[in-house]
Amino acid sequence: MKKSVRFRLNGHPVALDTDDRRTLLWVLRDDLNLTGTKYGCGEGVCGACTVAVDGTAVRSCQTTVAAVEGKSVVTIEGLEHDGKLHPLQQAFIEHNGFQCGYCTSGMLMNAWALLQKQPHPSRSAIVDEMNANLCRCGAHQRILAAIEQASKAGGAR
Repeated sequence: MKKSVRFRLNGHPVALDTDDRRTLLWVLRDDLNLTGTKYGCGEGVCGACTVAVDGTAVRSCQTTVAAVEGKSVVTIEGLEHDGKLHPLQQAFIEHNGFQCGYCTSGMLMNAWALLQKQPHPSRSAIVDEMNANLCRCGAHQRILAAIEQASKAGGAR
């Protein structure tokens, strides 16, 4: 049964009439044409589908759209502002923190949520947080370096 669901998406109000049991991942991709959030395992394990809800990293493949009613959702598309990359995005480029790029949006969103809670995390805190996201290309060391650089540059914006 369709219901009206309202939330903020990348700073803008959104109202949808949809089955509120659908996952946020498919609403973002199919209804809102935001395809930066990737489908990975579909079980909340790999992290490719990570977005931020009220500043906390969540797996959008396991989150219903009903669960974001009245909340703020940030996707990879919401990180850049006025054509300027977020410091995390810039650091990922500078450190070549991606190869195939499939995990990158989930990695960035998980790191962004970490920096919202802890603007200057220790390396061990970054490692602990990012262990929940998988990268099959093995770019983890470059990803960690990028997050460290962004945290030093005020990456919590």
